[in-house]
Amino acid sequence: MSGRKPPRGGASSGRGGRSINQRVKKGRGLKNSSRRWIERQINDPYVQRAKAEGMRSRAAYKLIEIDDRHGLLKKGDRVIDLGAAPGGWCQVAAGRVGSTDADKRIAAIDYLEMDTMPGVEILQTDFLDDDAPERLLEALGGPPDVVLSDMAAPTIGHRNTDHLRTMHLCEVAADFAVKTLKPGGHFLAKTFQGGTEKDLLDLLKRNFKSVAHVKPAASRAESVELYILAKDFRGNG
Repeated sequence: MSGRKPPRGGASSGRGGRSINQRVKKGRGLKNSSRRWIERQINDPYVQRAKAEGMRSRAAYKLIEIDDRHGLLKKGDRVIDLGAAPGGWCQVAAGRVGSTDADKRIAAIDYLEMDTMPGVEILQTDFLDDDAPERLLEALGGPPDVVLSDMAAPTIGHRNTDHLRTMHLCEVAADFAVKTLKPGGHFLAKTFQGGTEKDLLDLLKRNFKSVAHVKPAASRAESVELYILAKDFRGNG
């Protein structure tokens, strides 16, 4: 698992990928929004790096950066990954905690299909289902040391609505973390710029020693996503 610094600047990915600033020709039947998405993908150095290094998604580098800086994942930890597909965060977590098929320490959940990977127990179901939390804990074999959530609701293009829907998922993930984490554990979840709800922040500040927003360099500059990081769970005792 690579923990190297992400590429900065330059005219190409530096790893045999395509040069940046490539354009996709206007074609019949291709919407402008689709063309822009394709251009963004082929010009993104993190997308090219993920392909070159065998990572399942560019999102892996977000977790690598955050973990390198804040030290969330330690050998032997048990980890739950919410909204895991296609599995970039699972790859990073499995490598850093030493999860193997003989000793699985990662439980992942997503309603989307996800290819199997070594050291990861995968549940294909909706985390909002009533029995999902219990199934996750059973799959993990005990309480987690770390709860990760990259969940985001499908966007509809209305910023306030998109924000509220993703914030709801963040709140549900936080509630799950508070109910299940081991003392001293950590919680990391996606949110959106535009204000984190006061009730959520109050919940985290009551239950963790430190709470902060972080935005790794691997997050696209134009993206409104942020990550909320709560460290050192105080415990329920």
